[in-house]
Amino acid sequence: MRVAGAAKLVVAVAVFLLTFYVISQVFEIKMDASLGNLFARSALDVAARSTKPPRYKCGISKACPEKHFAFKMASGAANVVGPKICLEDNVLMSGVKNNVGRGINVALANGKTGEVLDTKYFDMWGGDVAPFIEFLKAIQDGTIVLMGTYDDGATKLNDEARRLIAELGSTSITNLGFRDNWVFCGGKGIKTKSPFEQHIKNNKDTNKYEGWPEVVEMEGCIPQKQD
Repeated sequence: MRVAGAAKLVVAVAVFLLTFYVISQVFEIKMDASLGNLFARSALDVAARSTKPPRYKCGISKACPEKHFAFKMASGAANVVGPKICLEDNVLMSGVKNNVGRGINVALANGKTGEVLDTKYFDMWGGDVAPFIEFLKAIQDGTIVLMGTYDDGATKLNDEARRLIAELGSTSITNLGFRDNWVFCGGKGIKTKSPFEQHIKNNKDTNKYEGWPEVVEMEGCIPQKQD
């Protein structure tokens, strides 16, 4: 009887040890698999973050240097989609903001801080150019001026209005015609012609839309006004 009891005890201990061994092996395999998956996911996440292109202010293609303001703008598309003006990652004017309209759309910003000062649009098809002229005359020195056309920005423009815009640094304003697309960034008190200007003529042979040319876009870095 004693021998039989001892045999049963030995078998029980052996079964327990075998069970413990099997469980430990399975647990170790699962742990290895889990850790492997964890490290694999971490490596993939790091790789994805490292390959994701950086985003710059206003979505421009490269970062601006220090003491410069990032901007991006687009003219209107035919008479359907309004222009968009962004400065320092702040959308100043757009159809979504519901502050754009037919004619010339204008945003003013402080040349030292980049703070928006005013946004307005002037109907150059069915409106009056006089309020636009008064607006242009009231712009203070050191102000950043961003302009974009929508539908038609030229019909009501007269020589005085064109001269005032030219004084802001524009070279294309003298040739701006009916339903041309145009974007411009200049400043009050600028001593040279602005490098930030795009203009495409309304031409039935090359127009992208029926009666209107394609949208013009522009981006860049505006030097901060220094004392």
